[in-house]
Amino acid sequence: MEIDVWILLGAAVVVVAIVSVAVAHRSGLPSLLLFLGFGLLLGDSAIGIQFSDPELAQHIGMFALAIILAEGGLTTNWRHVRPAVPSALILATLGIGVSVVVVAYAVHGLFGTDWRLALILGAVLASTDAAAVFSVLRRLPLPPKLSGILEAESGFNDAPTVIIVVMLSQITQPMPDLWTFVWNTALELAIGAAVAFLVGPAGVFALRHVALPASGLYPIAVLALTFVAYGGAVLLHGSGFLAVYVTGLILGNARLPHRAATRGFAEGAAWLAQILLFVMLGLLASPKEMSSAIVPGLIAGTVLVLLARPISVMISAFAARVLRLDRISWREQAFLSWAGLRGAVPIVLATIPWANNVQGSEELFDQVFVVVVVFTLVQGPTLPFVARLLRVGAPGEALDLEVESAPLEELNADLLQLKVPPGSQLHGVEIFELRLPSDAQVTLIVRDGKSFVPSDTTRVRAGDQVLIVTSASCREQVERRMRAVSRQGKLAGWYGERGLE
Repeated sequence: MEIDVWILLGAAVVVVAIVSVAVAHRSGLPSLLLFLGFGLLLGDSAIGIQFSDPELAQHIGMFALAIILAEGGLTTNWRHVRPAVPSALILATLGIGVSVVVVAYAVHGLFGTDWRLALILGAVLASTDAAAVFSVLRRLPLPPKLSGILEAESGFNDAPTVIIVVMLSQITQPMPDLWTFVWNTALELAIGAAVAFLVGPAGVFALRHVALPASGLYPIAVLALTFVAYGGAVLLHGSGFLAVYVTGLILGNARLPHRAATRGFAEGAAWLAQILLFVMLGLLASPKEMSSAIVPGLIAGTVLVLLARPISVMISAFAARVLRLDRISWREQAFLSWAGLRGAVPIVLATIPWANNVQGSEELFDQVFVVVVVFTLVQGPTLPFVARLLRVGAPGEALDLEVESAPLEELNADLLQLKVPPGSQLHGVEIFELRLPSDAQVTLIVRDGKSFVPSDTTRVRAGDQVLIVTSASCREQVERRMRAVSRQGKLAGWYGERGLE
């Protein structure tokens, strides 16, 4: 096939995938299912494009996942996730280990799978998917604590699972002892973190002091720096995924020139990487050979979702409480258990043993594909319902509104958007009664599809979209005040309500 035809086909797939995102958003389905469907349609079971190279798929997958993790770090608000980081780290380390062991024991006991392949399957399925989690968090209002745990966990847990899967795929008998695994994993994570803490601050210093000739070079430079960290960590035998995510966190939360444009560029690059990744994985899968994997895949997925994930969350929450790092209620634990979405990461990880010719790895790939498709279809659309059922949602939470605005950057200011939900005590409160800090101002209200600039005596109503401009230093105080008034009304302070998360 000529290169022009490939370019046309690739562009057409991207355009169709972009249009399908709107459909997926309205239906509540993660976009990855549609992208995987495109890949299956283009593959040998329909249109007939042949692709069966697991090693190439592994390399493409790792590159795409690095872009997705870089975007996750660049768009993560460190102030929001910081309180949740201890719990997220425990989930991404101890929780991963528990999940691997539970799934491996179940698969070994039910199907007689040898221990090496059972452990690989457990490790492949243990990691939550950053792209799937980020896409859900952007449309599901959750308290900062819960969203922070999910967001940070999905960014951190790719690194240990990749290390475990690679080690298990490359070892020869006899298998190394547990402490060797733990030591090697900890060492690779430490090297990755060290590289990130070198590249990130150095990149911030350089971008603040070097005047680039064009504004479009700043987003490219930021994304390139995350890959400097990735490549450097890999060359030093460290975790590239941890390095790229932490470097993204450092750069994304620094006051850099054209920060909003950089985040927008990274988000666009991540969407393109997702489309490439999921379509490629759909091409690699063969529905004709997948029938024998349906029953084992469904059983393994059921064990993962109903047993391994809840146990790992409970043990991690207990550890966090014993260490006095965090207290996670049983409602939050239940939601975290159900919100452990899988996506491209497990399918990409399943290509590693396949590329290393591990016996039974092709069947393992098919099982993982079944688990991801079926359980993403079950879990993704039901998350809003589960959040309401467990009463862990936060419909009145202030959300970031990204705007490319030079004056806001120069003033070190942020723009907040708040939707007033039904039943909120904000209803009927006049603007002056909000008693916001002097460095914050309600600048616009959108009501019934029309916008207007409010006066001090304008009353807020349920359903209003309220836009607030605030200095960066006062942002947290503004969020607490709006949260407090939403809960207890204009006299929230008299009731002892401080709007804490």
